[in-house]
Amino acid sequence: MSQRHPWKVSLHGGHSGEFCEHAVSTLREVLEAAVNAEFSVFGVSEHAPRSQARFLYPSEVEKGYTLERLHQEFAAYEAELARLAEELQDRLTVLRGFEAEIVPAEGYREEMLAHRRRFEYMVGSVHYVDEIQIDGSQEEFDAALAGAGGLEALAVRYYEAVAAMAEALRPEVVGHLDLIRRRAPLDADLATPAIQKAADRALEAVAAADAVLDLNTAGWRKGLGGPYPAPWLVARADAMGIGFCFGDDSHGPQDVGAGVEAARDYLLEHGVSRVRRLNRLDGAIVKEWIPL
Repeated sequence: MSQRHPWKVSLHGGHSGEFCEHAVSTLREVLEAAVNAEFSVFGVSEHAPRSQARFLYPSEVEKGYTLERLHQEFAAYEAELARLAEELQDRLTVLRGFEAEIVPAEGYREEMLAHRRRFEYMVGSVHYVDEIQIDGSQEEFDAALAGAGGLEALAVRYYEAVAAMAEALRPEVVGHLDLIRRRAPLDADLATPAIQKAADRALEAVAAADAVLDLNTAGWRKGLGGPYPAPWLVARADAMGIGFCFGDDSHGPQDVGAGVEAARDYLLEHGVSRVRRLNRLDGAIVKEWIPL
């Protein structure tokens, strides 16, 4: 691994069809792709199971998924990830993580922290606002818009949820900070004074948790013209001393490493000259500043 770039790290991704309904391939195939992509550290962060049937994705419902199945697959994921991390340790540092789900709005904290005790790190992500998914179908996003009373109000509620999540869970990584862009019109103003105030409050919570921000390359794949987060948020976070680390948000081998070099250029272009990666040292997870 001495020839691998220390900055080439992904902390958000590694989803596989083996353990995620909307991903493809096996976890082994995803990790072999990470070896071939010459990552120095590759964190795997499969979705934690949701605790109530009303939060099953429509595609999961169509395929007959149940809560019991989600929990069984998550337990199998935990075991397989541990096995593969040990098997591949001479070729790749694989970190054992998961991506939190913050639903229901009341009561997710205890469940996610219970999961955290069995893994090395947590990615804290917000996919729901007032218990409506904002990065699923356009119909769901429109329902969230209607419930909030418009895009600005929805974005404010979203960043409020990010702040609450960071305070409640204190995750090692905060995922795709401005995911609210996913279904919003490309020309929408998502940096109004009210939104900026709410985003600043979220960033303050991220900083207080000493969390790393996910520089998530999926924004390019989703047609957003850039990664998450947008430049104005990069500047604000950097000014607050918050570190970034790349996340390919891979949902199969085809996504592994996608956009990471471009994401490095993106950070450099916006005045960020280092990343903050997680790594394993003497059996413990540490945070390291790595120059780009």
